[in-house]
Amino acid sequence: MTQNTHTNHTSDTTKLDVMVIGAGVAGLYQLHRMREMGMSVRAYEAGSGVGGTWYWNRYPGCRFDSQAEIYQYWFSEELYKSWQPSERFPAQPETEKWMNYVADNLDLKKDIQFNTRIKSAHYNENTDRWLVTTDDGEKIDTQFLIACCGMLSAPLVNRFPGQSSFKGEIHHTGLWPKEGVDLKGKKVAVIGTGATGIQVIQTIAPDVGSMKIFVRTPEYVIPMKNPKYTKEIWAEWGDKFHDLKKRVKETFAGFDYDFEAPPWNDLNKEERTEILEKHWNDGSLSLWLATFPEIFFEEDASQEVSEFVRKKMRARLNNDPKLCDLLIPKDYGFGTHRVPLENKYLEVYLQDNVEAVNCREAGIEEIVPDGIKTTDGKIHEVDVIILAVGFDAGSGALSRIDIRGRKGQSLKEQWQNEIKTAMGLQVHGYPNLFTTGAPLAPSAALCNMTTCLQHQVDWISGCIDYAIKHGKQVIEASQEFEDDWVRHHDEVANKTLVVKTDSWYMGSNVDGKPRRLLSYIGGVGNYHKKCDELAKNGYPGFLMS
Repeated sequence: MTQNTHTNHTSDTTKLDVMVIGAGVAGLYQLHRMREMGMSVRAYEAGSGVGGTWYWNRYPGCRFDSQAEIYQYWFSEELYKSWQPSERFPAQPETEKWMNYVADNLDLKKDIQFNTRIKSAHYNENTDRWLVTTDDGEKIDTQFLIACCGMLSAPLVNRFPGQSSFKGEIHHTGLWPKEGVDLKGKKVAVIGTGATGIQVIQTIAPDVGSMKIFVRTPEYVIPMKNPKYTKEIWAEWGDKFHDLKKRVKETFAGFDYDFEAPPWNDLNKEERTEILEKHWNDGSLSLWLATFPEIFFEEDASQEVSEFVRKKMRARLNNDPKLCDLLIPKDYGFGTHRVPLENKYLEVYLQDNVEAVNCREAGIEEIVPDGIKTTDGKIHEVDVIILAVGFDAGSGALSRIDIRGRKGQSLKEQWQNEIKTAMGLQVHGYPNLFTTGAPLAPSAALCNMTTCLQHQVDWISGCIDYAIKHGKQVIEASQEFEDDWVRHHDEVANKTLVVKTDSWYMGSNVDGKPRRLLSYIGGVGNYHKKCDELAKNGYPGFLMS
């Protein structure tokens, strides 16, 4: 192993011990860990700066829904205390600044190559190394390849026929222009009302001339409470650093709160409602992730909590029957889809210049030069179309790279048939390829991302360190281990109501994507215990040679 952090150029090929794809939350920390281990390592990033999600998603209203005190790096108490968030749920510009602050503090940028997309990665069975090619033709020969590509980083861009014919502007929220988009006084269409669409809609509503919102799947929503954070408040959180660091690794979803209510059936309806009201008023995701785990498993609990939220939503929509029918879910339970936090989102639909288009009655047929044509033949004329239509989640970022393992096996083709991983850390048949934020781990969806991504980075780093210290060159999850994990993952998932719904959690938003819950739902604490047990016992199931 070379003991420096700079690339070695041989025959126009960059030679590395470790190559990291991505410079977001996971990629930055992975680069830092590998440098600490004395590996020659370089990160490659498609954007012109660090931040991952917080670099690409610049759309109006983009912000956290994890509290600032727990959306953090935990390897440095000093780093934690020295950054001052302005509020509980900071907006994208502040988060991007924080990511740059971390990168600059650790002097990481000198080992990141920006504006570079990875085109292919092929495993060479003769050398037991990866040959990676970039979009500008650079070749990288690396022993270990670590994909920190992100869970929601493959935007579904070409979603509708005729997009190229539109005379106005079309923007996907996940590829929002750095210079921004002037929406003042314009006729704007927003397609999609998931977490991202909701943030956009509530933010641009005061500025647009008119807005048409194309609604297909309604979402349960929780009003966000976002107090300002003073230096005194942040100092109090800083004093809890070690407690928080321990806590987030043990809870169901990697937050500092967890399911702590008494069992559902031990309480009467009034007692349950009192607990729900308390968490509703907290204005965070705790209503979803810290009240009753039974909402994930039991129909009666799901129905009662869902009706609690529906009642809140109906009141805000002035009990307008048409809007309530369109915007309040009826065919799935609260918490079985991603739950968005919002700020006066529902009230936007009461504005005179806003029209909700019911895509369940007349869906989008195509984009035409003047706007959007629906299946009832109507053309909705607009100046700007905002696509809040989501991502090929979990698997998409890796599937868009031509990754080939043993015997030329294509990961994309494999995942088109069935999405399988070994705990979201490796895929059998692709030695020395490690993944963060990949399918079948909590980090694919059901986790405060900084909690799970850092744990995966630490586990991967520990696994590589163990192999090197034991004179091993190749690490690969066994077929048996992967099959056992997939079986366990499905067993846990199939006990829940989540698998009975259609959402990006199940891959339902991408035509032809194999149906499987993308994220491990057995709990972050349980997942971490299983990972830590593997490390303690010498990584059984991860074959080293």
